[in-house]
Amino acid sequence: MPAVSSRGRGRRTINEINMVPFIDVMLVLLIIFMVTAPLIAPSEIKLPSVDRASQRQDKPIEIVIRSDDEVRIKKDASSGTGYTSIPFTQIGAAALEAQGGDETRPVVLSADKEVKYDTVVKAMNQLKRSGIERVGLSVQTTGTTK
Repeated sequence: MPAVSSRGRGRRTINEINMVPFIDVMLVLLIIFMVTAPLIAPSEIKLPSVDRASQRQDKPIEIVIRSDDEVRIKKDASSGTGYTSIPFTQIGAAALEAQGGDETRPVVLSADKEVKYDTVVKAMNQLKRSGIERVGLSVQTTGTTK
């Protein structure tokens, strides 16, 4: 019902909207949203899984460069002690021989901390020049010890 003013001779209606209740309701809603927004947990996406049985397990060839510049190659990753010492200049040829014609078999290069970066790059260069495309570096994550 509109408010009525008794000013003057006749009665007039006031054509103004009272904004105070509207502002009160908006402030209450704002506070409710501000309190509940942090409590809503973000949705988790459930990704589809694939069958791992069809994947072929790669058995990489391991090449280890020790701090005394001794180079060892491990041809079969499943065997416990299969390291063979090789000269540094024969890394590429030894890796190719260890692949046995399987060009998709990866080669993993491991080096001690004390080995110069230049030595590791030269070893990778020899592997690439020999035609080995899948070359990786082995690292140890911090927090784990051997």
